[in-house]
Amino acid sequence: MVMFLFLVVALAVVVAGVTLAVISGGESAPLPEAAPERLQDPLPPDRPVGRADVDSLRFPLAPRGYRMADVDDALGRLAAELAERDSRIAELESALAGARAAAAHARADKGEQPEEER
Repeated sequence: MVMFLFLVVALAVVVAGVTLAVISGGESAPLPEAAPERLQDPLPPDRPVGRADVDSLRFPLAPRGYRMADVDDALGRLAAELAERDSRIAELESALAGARAAAAHARADKGEQPEEER
């Protein structure tokens, strides 16, 4: 019987404490909206992206990790720059192969001309 009374009193104290905490909990308005963090130092739009730009790139944290829009923008920019560089490299390698072939052909022609004149 004593244990039962102790449990009833303890329950009444807990209920009273929770009720007081809810009633005197301060303002009833929701928390103000926090301004979302934005990417402070995005990739430079006026020049090609360099290694230092990528190394210094830091994305602000969001509730579930990083802001997808910031990451998508950075990855899109890097993909476009890499595609442009790959295209330029392929173009230069093709021009170099053509120049080497032309030089080899010119050397072969020069080597054949003296033999034909004999």
